[in-house]
Amino acid sequence: MSGLIMAAQLLLGLSILVILHELGHFLAARAFGIKVEKFYLFFDAWGVKLFSFKKGDCEYGIGWLPLGGYVKIAGMIDESMDTEQMKQPAQPWEFRSKPAWQRLIVMLGGVFVNIVVGIFIFWMLTFKYGETYIANSSVLSGINPGSIGREIGLQKGDRVIAVNGNKVIRFEELMSSKVLLGNTNLTVVRGDKTIDIKVPDNILNKVSDLGIEEFISRKPLLSPTIDSVPPGLPAAKAGLKVGDRIVSVHSKPVKYDEDVKAELTRFKGKTVDFKVNRAGQLLDINVALDTAGKMGVLFNANEIKEETIKYGFFAALPVGANQAWKTFSDNAKGIWKVLTGKIKANKAFSGPVEIARKVYGGEWIWARFWASTGFISIALAFMNLLPIPALDGGHVVFLIIEMIKGKPLGDKFMERAQIVGFVMLLSLMVFVLGNDIFKAFFRH
Repeated sequence: MSGLIMAAQLLLGLSILVILHELGHFLAARAFGIKVEKFYLFFDAWGVKLFSFKKGDCEYGIGWLPLGGYVKIAGMIDESMDTEQMKQPAQPWEFRSKPAWQRLIVMLGGVFVNIVVGIFIFWMLTFKYGETYIANSSVLSGINPGSIGREIGLQKGDRVIAVNGNKVIRFEELMSSKVLLGNTNLTVVRGDKTIDIKVPDNILNKVSDLGIEEFISRKPLLSPTIDSVPPGLPAAKAGLKVGDRIVSVHSKPVKYDEDVKAELTRFKGKTVDFKVNRAGQLLDINVALDTAGKMGVLFNANEIKEETIKYGFFAALPVGANQAWKTFSDNAKGIWKVLTGKIKANKAFSGPVEIARKVYGGEWIWARFWASTGFISIALAFMNLLPIPALDGGHVVFLIIEMIKGKPLGDKFMERAQIVGFVMLLSLMVFVLGNDIFKAFFRH
């Protein structure tokens, strides 16, 4: 069932974004009097369509191939490769008859809409839910690093107080692109010492394989002080009380809640000796664990302070815009790291399977759905700006060259460039789909 939910969210999210992207081109073209012949969600490859109707001089429809969508703009060399139309004399309502600056606006229309949509989504989410985070100053017991974090020198109980010299306000910053994308330096308090730990440029290669939890757990460490003992469970029956601090489990000293949990997994269904500190007095208490290794207590979660900032309607706008810009710049930094060899392409790029699994998830939560769709909208804007023929960015580059030269590039050149672009995009699609399948069957 979760697989169907993932697929449904991905299909709905991408359909919304594709329609709005193409609407950006459509409206810009119509604003300059350019004829738009087709407006399709998905591709009607080889003329096969699921649904279509004609209104005015434009055909609207849904194709069978769910790889995006398109608008067919008259007098333009695009994915339709309608070379016959280009052999006819130019008409005043065609794309090629318009000034370069108008054609440039038409080509940027889709990207502009994706950016606006992303900002709008983040704005509305910020207005409705605000921003909730864990105050880093309340993480008194420190972090719980995974295998990747330990490999670069982090230790259980470290307190990360600064990233590249900037004070960490929100605990979640430690798992963000600010740390994972940059040539990052962490300022760490360990006991009575302050040390610096370098996060290598290529750490995303390992995080992609093993997950963010293997860098730093999203759950900070807690002291092993009990703040809840539900009645009827093993701990309550044995006499453990709220305020008891566990000192050792079966003679092994413990310092954090995770230490206790790790020890309990070794004694499932057995009776374990706990040494606890109760108001300064050390007591020995035997607890008969259940078959899952649970004793039925909650630890000192109250020491972690979760804060929520609420914003008014207009105050939420710059926060949402900043989030959109951060998403855009993170994409740019990620691509740059791939181009410079810092991150492997198979670690950086995800296809529809991975997006459905990692971004949308197997549970339909509207807040997460819209946050994921906003993220993808900005990512699509960035990807469409890449200077690849057949993408908007390729057309933009050719139009800028035309404006500099003072005359358009030849039709033959544009046709060949489109073919090269198609081959590049098809190769990228095959790569990301193959990468998704490989990860699905061979993920760690």
